[in-house]
Amino acid sequence: MDNVVTHAFGNHTQLKELRVAHRDLDAAITELAIIPHVDQLRLRRLKKQRLRLKDMITKLESELIPDMNA
Repeated sequence: MDNVVTHAFGNHTQLKELRVAHRDLDAAITELAIIPHVDQLRLRRLKKQRLRLKDMITKLESELIPDMNA
C-alpha cells in the first residue's frame, strides 16, 4: 500500500513539473510567434515539444483517476 501512495505522490509532483514546463513553453511560443522573421522550424519544434508535454500531462492525469471497475 505504501508503494501506491509513494507512486501517486510522485505522479502529482511530475504532473506539476510538466504543467509548469508546458506553461513556460507556451509563453515562449507566444513570444516567438510575434517576431516577424522567426525561425519557423524552431517554432514548429517547440510546438511539437509542447504537444508532447500535453500528452504526458493527459496520461498522468488519467492514471490519477481511480478505476471505477476495481
